[in-house]
Amino acid sequence: MIAKTKKILSSDLVKVFSYTGFSTLIKLITSYVTVKVVASIIGPSGVALVGQLQNFTSIFTTVGAGGINNGVVKYVSEYKEDKTTLQKYLKNGFKLTAYFSGISSLFLIALSTYLSRWVLFEEKYHYLFILFGLNLMLLSFNNFFLSVLNGFKEFKKFVSINIFTNIISLIFTVILVWIYGLKGALISLVTYQGFILLITLFYLKKKSWFSKQLWGNWDKQIVRKYFSYTLMALVTAMTLPVSQLLIRGYIIKEYSITDAGFWEGINKISAMYLMFITTSFSVYYLPKLAEITDNNILRKEIFKTYKIITPLIFITLVMIYLLKDVVINILFTKEFYPMKELFLWQLIGDFFKIMSWLLAFVMVAKSMTKMYIITEILFATSLVLLSYYFIDHFGILGSTQSYCINYFLYFVVMVVVFSKKLKLAR
Repeated sequence: MIAKTKKILSSDLVKVFSYTGFSTLIKLITSYVTVKVVASIIGPSGVALVGQLQNFTSIFTTVGAGGINNGVVKYVSEYKEDKTTLQKYLKNGFKLTAYFSGISSLFLIALSTYLSRWVLFEEKYHYLFILFGLNLMLLSFNNFFLSVLNGFKEFKKFVSINIFTNIISLIFTVILVWIYGLKGALISLVTYQGFILLITLFYLKKKSWFSKQLWGNWDKQIVRKYFSYTLMALVTAMTLPVSQLLIRGYIIKEYSITDAGFWEGINKISAMYLMFITTSFSVYYLPKLAEITDNNILRKEIFKTYKIITPLIFITLVMIYLLKDVVINILFTKEFYPMKELFLWQLIGDFFKIMSWLLAFVMVAKSMTKMYIITEILFATSLVLLSYYFIDHFGILGSTQSYCINYFLYFVVMVVVFSKKLKLAR
């Protein structure tokens, strides 16, 4: 038993979790301070509006990068020993990022008034979309460079940049919220990205691949490969955030913006611990899966990850549920106490969501574009439809009940799909 425990603790996955653990701890602390300050100053209704803008910016963060960041991780990881081929992928990736982010920026600026009315329900916030458009190219280039670092498995640099990013974001947000309230919270979401790129460039200035020319001729074959990731990423960008926009808007319409703030609050709590999982998966799991070409080895890697992740996630979720009063007190204010009833179904849903991700990441790593797109669209649609039904019948509690049911079904489908693909079921 002791030997087995030592083997698990010495595994690459656990090492990466330790690398990313400190970064995630910093992120959790900065997120906690940010959420606490924002919730205390602007209340549940303000939190709901911030959530609306966050969902929108997450969509265009993906669109602006051309949706190729996971592809960059895969191909850098795959061709890092072949310098000539690697340089072709870097040049085409950089060029795609420039084109997508430039077009997206123009779109945001040109349609700022309409977007303000659709996302934030009033035209007076149009300047936010102009600011975001001006910063989007900087954010897109930053994410491209981080993906390259991830592909090279330079975990320490990757983690260091993320730590500085979180600290700058915290300082920027707290100052603006403290001075301008809700307006400051919204401005901070769309303006801090430029500072982050400067940090990344500082870390990359001595890298050989970075010092070479990153602008070159198009390679149609490489662009075609990247576009499979573009499709997957754009579908992701247009499914979950859009579904959250629709659900939040429905709660506001049928109940109140305060109830929408409670729903946003429980999602904030989920996001804070899910970021630890997604960061570690992206840094270790995705490049690892991309390297594996043998199905037997792939199957073993998936099972090994399940054995490590499942008990850790289960214990974490049980602790959060038992300490839900403490969690609300720490993260929010007494105004958010009605949110307590949402915890059980949300946490069960999070468990199945994480279990599903372990298999969904295989689709990304192996460019299973068609299956990925079908499942993303199917379950984003079912989440919205189930939410409408359950909210109508059970009120705000129905929003988390539908979430739980949706991700349980998603997990079942993932198991069925990969039982056939990898012959997991025997």
